[in-house]
Amino acid sequence: MRHAYSAVFYLLLPLIVARMLWRSRLAPQYRRRLSERFGLINASGLDPARARLWVHAVSVGEVLAAAPIIERLLADYPQHQLVVTTTTPTGSERVQALFGTRVFHVYAPWDLPGACARFVRQIRPKLLIIMETELWPNMIHHTTLQGGQVLLANARMSARSARRYTRVGSLMAEMLRRLDCVACQAQADGDRFSALGLPSSHLRITGSIKYDIDIDAALLKSARALRDELSADARPVVVAASTHPGEDTQILAAFAVLRQQVTDSLLVLVPRHPERFDAVFRQCIAAGWSVQRRTDAKIIDTRTEILLVDTMGELPLLLSAGDVALIGGSLIPHGGHNVLEAAAWGVPVIAGPYMFNFADVSERMVAAGAMLQLDDISCLASELSSLMKDQGRRAQMSLAGEQVVAENRGAREQLLGIIKELLSASAR
Repeated sequence: MRHAYSAVFYLLLPLIVARMLWRSRLAPQYRRRLSERFGLINASGLDPARARLWVHAVSVGEVLAAAPIIERLLADYPQHQLVVTTTTPTGSERVQALFGTRVFHVYAPWDLPGACARFVRQIRPKLLIIMETELWPNMIHHTTLQGGQVLLANARMSARSARRYTRVGSLMAEMLRRLDCVACQAQADGDRFSALGLPSSHLRITGSIKYDIDIDAALLKSARALRDELSADARPVVVAASTHPGEDTQILAAFAVLRQQVTDSLLVLVPRHPERFDAVFRQCIAAGWSVQRRTDAKIIDTRTEILLVDTMGELPLLLSAGDVALIGGSLIPHGGHNVLEAAAWGVPVIAGPYMFNFADVSERMVAAGAMLQLDDISCLASELSSLMKDQGRRAQMSLAGEQVVAENRGAREQLLGIIKELLSASAR
């Protein structure tokens, strides 16, 4: 079945390359380092004297979730070299900003047999740690073929994804049998992996490492400075986090209603992808808003109605200034984004109906009273306005969110324990 899958991938390759070049019109980074997508890397940075651990994190969210794990691996396994791959340019930028030359970073190869075989032969990982649910048959096959172990970490499997994978059941079962361990965020995720063919002995339920949020003294200091910059103690702030096409219009309409009732409100609008920054800025201007970009050097005063965030990697900090957080990817059928970064700061959360990628976290947050999940998007304006006018309710949601985070910490240490077990077993 893997050979048939690979043949289809080869047939689709011209379209994949064309799509990459099309995206590069707005984000030129997509056409750079294209050879790495074919497993052609500059291996001069690889140390032949050291064994290697490979961490694959698709984009910014996965990189940020994996960052504390990578830091611990660097500290606990200095005899190993860390190879960190991403799929997106934004993920690549985060890896370079966080780790620099402490890790060997390239793009992951496309899931072609030749590209994956070429890449794996060069890095020869003892262990591949895949963050969340990046399941690529050839990547996994060639890693195990070269003697490497594979851990799917912080894994999640929505009911929607499980139904899609069922259509290629034999390919999925073959791939899952090659995994040494799947560390799932929740039992429901694990049950879906088991139904798709994962051996029960290879399944572990660890919880989500996204609960293990560290807010250190430096971040607290930056948060205080940001609140001063935005005058957040004197005016209400709504943070619309990681928005996608189709959501900005809905959020701007809801914010217009809010401004009629809470006239000094500020919207911090954070588009998910950098190629959308200019378009969203123009949309805000066309709608008549007083907008300032995050990269502008001007002081943000009370005349600024919307702060358009055209930077990357700042969302955890920006959420600290919010009185309410609107979660992008949930107003359209995308599946939502991480709500725990807001909860860790004690920021109440509003999400739309489409949170299926974070179902377990969402259920916990809603049950605790820390999050409002809308069944009907048309209620967004009224619910946002109601919440922003009710300081007591926000205070209750704030405490509930902090408690959800505190009660569910610990997945990171469990995951590090699994990594230690796998590396110890391979050393015998």
